[in-house]
Amino acid sequence: MQIQINTDHNIHGYESAAASVRATVENALRRFSTQITRVDVHLGDENAGKRGGDDKRCMMEARLEGHQPVAVTHHAATVVQAIDGAAEKMAHRLERMLGRLHSHRGNGAMPVFAEPDVPGLPDNERPA
Repeated sequence: MQIQINTDHNIHGYESAAASVRATVENALRRFSTQITRVDVHLGDENAGKRGGDDKRCMMEARLEGHQPVAVTHHAATVVQAIDGAAEKMAHRLERMLGRLHSHRGNGAMPVFAEPDVPGLPDNERPA
């Protein structure tokens, strides 16, 4: 799983914390790592450094093999909180999406059907 981190011009010095961002994303999405080809993380400060609540934004987009990209956004008071929230939202979204696909395709178990009762067939010749 490749992780690409992008910041707007209002987020400064976050390139040095890229390893932390990658670790957060990898930990949150670990169970989907075989299906995810790339995750794009976009960080932004919507108030351009001015004071304000929940003005840090993390938009995360996961690209899965054979599926349309999945995107989530989380706003928080700090960049770290925004990343954590977006990673959690993404994990939940993928769980719901891939879980639904799994249930529609079946769980891989073959259905068991009862054999019809055939009149006149001796018990020792009935299918098991």
